Amino acid sequence: MNENAPFFSNKLISWYLENKRELPWRGTKDPYFIWLSEIMLQQTRVAQGMPYYFKFTETFPTVFDLAAASEAEVLKLWQGLGYYSRARNLHTTAKYIAYELNGRFPSTYKDLVALKGVGDYTASAIASICFSLPHAVVDGNVYRVLARVFGITTPINVSKGIKDFKVLAQKLLEESNPGTYNQAIMEFGARFCVPQNPECSRCIFKDECVAYNNGSVKEIPVKLKKVKVKKRFFNYLVFLSPDNTTQLIQRTQKGIWQQLYEFPLVETEKEVSLDVLKKETGFKTLVAGIQLQSVVLYKEDSVIHKLSHQHLYTRFWIVSVSEVKKNRVPISEIRDYPVPVLIQNFISEFSAFTN
Repeated sequence: MNENAPFFSNKLISWYLENKRELPWRGTKDPYFIWLSEIMLQQTRVAQGMPYYFKFTETFPTVFDLAAASEAEVLKLWQGLGYYSRARNLHTTAKYIAYELNGRFPSTYKDLVALKGVGDYTASAIASICFSLPHAVVDGNVYRVLARVFGITTPINVSKGIKDFKVLAQKLLEESNPGTYNQAIMEFGARFCVPQNPECSRCIFKDECVAYNNGSVKEIPVKLKKVKVKKRFFNYLVFLSPDNTTQLIQRTQKGIWQQLYEFPLVETEKEVSLDVLKKETGFKTLVAGIQLQSVVLYKEDSVIHKLSHQHLYTRFWIVSVSEVKKNRVPISEIRDYPVPVLIQNFISEFSAFTN
């Protein structure tokens, strides 16, 4: 532990004990519930993740219940939370723990980090909170607190930065109470040392904070811009037949929304008119052998769905047909399928599916 550790950890834990939120997973050290909460809160705010935590713990009160569920059930319950690989990995790991480890979670960092979908951060959180092991967590909140207080300008998304922040976090860790310390620094970053407009004048570290005292709070932490956002143009064909059936197709390829269901899709290089859409090979393939009665654009303006590395410009085309021949789904059952939130929003507002 370095010379900064006592002042930092003591102040932080004192602040936490006085100001912490009463969250449902904080009343337990059961690794199943801690694991669930940590997986759900990756890339997700607490307010958004909380309802999903309650749904999962009510539906799957034990790891055996989660393991016994179908993947479709898990994805349906996860629907709207995004980053669906988390749900698939959650299910895979639940089955491994239930059937290979007899329901007992690993109790060492090494074994925890080997679980599918569990990285350094989640393994450190479970190890420290559930088993009092001295492993420091480092997530976006921790990067922000440490970078500002100690004035670190090394980018957080390069190998040197990742290593340096982990080393510092480990040095600052209160080893006699690592679970409380880890929750304290995450809470402080999430609620006080926030990305935009933190109340620095009221901060417990304002006297020591390098960024506050040199006026660089807005510039820290440093993150190099690497990812160029790609624009994609989706055209969904919403088939409707007289016998009240439509068509859903499961996305089995790797990439976004793997294993979720969607309407037949034609991806184009830009927004297209109906005449241009009909000339697309994908469109011709999807309607081959089907008697089209009409094709009407649902709304002129595209729905823009923003993902981390890509923006999806999406339009829905209502395709009236004499019959649906493949992947038939009764309209009365369409809400039973796990779909991306983009599709769910359309289903919720389109009159043919709401009557």
